Amino acid sequence: MLTKQKKTKTMKEVAVHATDTGSPEVQVALLSKQIDELASHLKKHLKDKHSRRGLLQMVADRRTHLKYLEGKDKKRYNALVKKLNLKK
Repeated sequence: MLTKQKKTKTMKEVAVHATDTGSPEVQVALLSKQIDELASHLKKHLKDKHSRRGLLQMVADRRTHLKYLEGKDKKRYNALVKKLNLKK
């Protein structure tokens, strides 16, 4: 789970404007951080099937947000993928 400090730091890094909390960029960045933390948890706890299911749901949700952003604004999509080091 992300702490409040990690969450606000992540949001500031990719925010479109000062009070941005819900843009696709912010949502994808937060999901990416959660995915990274959960992936490291699952490396230690191999039999945690419930968390694995949650991880798969987060990955699918991030993919949906990325598809939406790609269709809406290709430049913002490419900038976000490059900033977060995600594969296309």
